[in-house]
Amino acid sequence: MNNLTALSLSIGALSGVATFLAVGPTAGLFLIWALTIAWAAYFAFGATKEALKNVIVCGVFGVAMAWIAAVLITTIPAGSFAFPVMASVAVAVSVVVLCLAAHFPQFATIPASVLGYSATFAYLLEGSKLTQDVLLSAHWGNPLLIVSFSLALGAYFGEGSVLLSNKIQELANKK
Repeated sequence: MNNLTALSLSIGALSGVATFLAVGPTAGLFLIWALTIAWAAYFAFGATKEALKNVIVCGVFGVAMAWIAAVLITTIPAGSFAFPVMASVAVAVSVVVLCLAAHFPQFATIPASVLGYSATFAYLLEGSKLTQDVLLSAHWGNPLLIVSFSLALGAYFGEGSVLLSNKIQELANKK
């Protein structure tokens, strides 16, 4: 069996598992869309142990930077004339810091940080969650928790799909 076929079977099987978990026994525990973003990023960054580490560390760093920007944004009076300008400044400054952090090797994979940042704002803006009640709470709906967990889980699904693919190939080649 060739690599593509084995990997396709593996990804298909694990995507079924992820979907079952997302809509079944662990519904609400993770965001399936954030999981698949990190899963794809794992492959985009090389499908290695280094890629796994970078997707998780940089992805969670991106979540944290977006969280900081979001907290700052929630302090600006909504509907005020200054809101669009101040929100833009908060995002711009946090993104500059996110990119400059690449001077540290553990934060050098800027695209993974941007994925985490973007996933956080996607989560916050999809259901009016951009509030201090959500951002400053100690519940699972806080993006620091649910988005970070979803990204890390997705990276592990990526690694799992490679391992399962290797096992499928090994079993197929024994025949």
